Amino acid sequence: MNPLNVHVNRAPLAGVITGVEHRPGGFRPAFDKDSERNERVIWTLETEIGEITVVQIAGAMVRRIVPYLAAGQKVEQGERIGLIRFGSRVDIYFPSGLTPAVEVGQKVRAGETRLDAG
Repeated sequence: MNPLNVHVNRAPLAGVITGVEHRPGGFRPAFDKDSERNERVIWTLETEIGEITVVQIAGAMVRRIVPYLAAGQKVEQGERIGLIRFGSRVDIYFPSGLTPAVEVGQKVRAGETRLDAG
């Protein structure tokens, strides 16, 4: 995401949040290889397609990731799960073998575009 994107992140699928883990770290540019050491919040959700992981990664100018929900809560597809301040990155990990329904660089709409072929 660049500074012009909306930085409220939403649940890619409905399910139950089974984990919310904050990992402190640095603030390198989110697109940089060194961003693996950046501050992040790791969300684990149990969904109809299995366990998925959503990782909010703080970017160079970001100093705050704000989770809106906690482990044990149910979430609907498109529901807001948290906010990242300014430039940042979100990675989503699906179960192995799942075919994505979107391509690298494709524009998606928050709460509307389904990322899996489901």
